[in-house]
Amino acid sequence: MKHIISPMDMTVEEIENLLELASKMYANPEKYAHICEGKKLATCFYEPSTRTRLSFEAAMLNLGGKVLGFQSADSSSASKGETVADTIRVVSHYADICAMRHPKEGAPLVASQYSSIPIINAGDGGHNHPTQTLTDLLTMRQLKGRLNNLTIGLCGDLKFGRTVHSLIKAMSRYEGIRFILISPDELKVPTYIREEVLDACGIPYVEVSNLEENLPELDILYMTRVQRERFFNEEDYIRLKDTFILDKKKLAGAKEDMFILHPLPRINEIAVDVDDDPRAAYFRQAGFGVYARMALIATLLGVDKKVQ
Repeated sequence: MKHIISPMDMTVEEIENLLELASKMYANPEKYAHICEGKKLATCFYEPSTRTRLSFEAAMLNLGGKVLGFQSADSSSASKGETVADTIRVVSHYADICAMRHPKEGAPLVASQYSSIPIINAGDGGHNHPTQTLTDLLTMRQLKGRLNNLTIGLCGDLKFGRTVHSLIKAMSRYEGIRFILISPDELKVPTYIREEVLDACGIPYVEVSNLEENLPELDILYMTRVQRERFFNEEDYIRLKDTFILDKKKLAGAKEDMFILHPLPRINEIAVDVDDDPRAAYFRQAGFGVYARMALIATLLGVDKKVQ
């Protein structure tokens, strides 16, 4: 049995196999519509989610399986003080696989230590979000045709953004990757990411504070929102939330084949006048998330080869 807590829990070969399976599912979903019949996915979400929870549910339903679970800590026995360890020991009797989101870093890892079913980390605090990373990789692979030799701009909240941390870890294993890290000083990538991932792997990167000046170099622009829920100080959030706003005018200097990604939800960091630009790929990205999660669920349950 395998758990997916971090994108580093998968080898590059395993990720490539997952992305290839996801591409096949995207091209021919009917072929995989019944491979999870008789299987159940538990969605244990201790904090709010729209895309991640619904895409997990859509993924399991697309595979012919069923879904059960809860969508907030208040609607679970966590509100009575039940531990994650006890919850997962119970859920293990009800489902075949579990997707867990939790505001505390490490909670899905704790769950995996007590679970008798595969655990998928659906986001733990500011730490990891491996299925969003699979979504990002699938999106880049589908749109750019490759995952190597890319200059990737990460813009916005790089300190608390778990999607950014997971993506840096995953992309550090591909050749020819260069990062441009665009953020205010207060929201820079954490030191441990710079030292243990970027520096340790010899990945070239620069830290800058100007979005428009660096756009012409990018193959991928990955925008993020400044996350109010991660701030202890409301004044700091208000001061920083509008630091970077991408609009049509700023895009004038970007490559014609650059693509704009965003894990969503968007607040105002991407103006609505960008939505009609052919480089805007964030809604397509959300759609690819279903297929990335379909491939992961099928693989962890060992039904990925069971096609009609």
